[in-house]
Amino acid sequence: MIKVENLRFAYNGVNVLEDINFTINEGEFVGIFGPNGGGKTTLLSLLMGFLRPLRGTVKIFGLSPNQARKKIGWVPQNFHFDRYFPISVEEVVLGGRLAHLSWNGRYSKKDREIVKESLTKVGMHKFLKVAFATLSGGQAQRVLIARALASFPSLMLLDEPTASVDYAAQTEIYHLLTSLKGEITIVMVTHDLNSAVEHVDHLFCVQKNLIPMSPKKVCEHFALGLYHSPLKVDL
Repeated sequence: MIKVENLRFAYNGVNVLEDINFTINEGEFVGIFGPNGGGKTTLLSLLMGFLRPLRGTVKIFGLSPNQARKKIGWVPQNFHFDRYFPISVEEVVLGGRLAHLSWNGRYSKKDREIVKESLTKVGMHKFLKVAFATLSGGQAQRVLIARALASFPSLMLLDEPTASVDYAAQTEIYHLLTSLKGEITIVMVTHDLNSAVEHVDHLFCVQKNLIPMSPKKVCEHFALGLYHSPLKVDL
């Protein structure tokens, strides 16, 4: 599904990621964690094709990220929009159908049915016509996941989906993502290790380099955000 080899990336000459190598198989749920500034979001941006590596290769389904983008669902940490603009939940999720628009540039009846189905999957179908700006943090995150699902992705990338939401919303989001395991390959950046270890198949610690770990080997220090070194690599 994903193969990254000898990846290096830098901002203004300062290395952010060095010698990154990993593979992710179809249907796996992978969590990415590490300290602030360690390169987690940068790695997701490279997988999406928003950034290009200075060295190395990124292959998704054997293609470059840009070539594979239609197969990727993207859930950002923050959805930037004018909160005074009256965009509805339906309109936000329709954004996941942009790559499938017909020649006349209009959403079809099928597109709108897919939106309803996606919202049903995340438990937000009753909010179809509600203004997006009025949603709670957890509700907004579920709508953004629905938007990604509306594109029928084979791979979903999520950047801190449980950030700034309460415990109940975190539980709902993890339950939703776990229900998608096997159906969609999921790669999620998170600081919420206490919850993540109970749901993911593998963990990658990103701290300029990348170290694969099994959830059972993540110690309590990591769960508290104390990313000490050296780290033991899982073989």
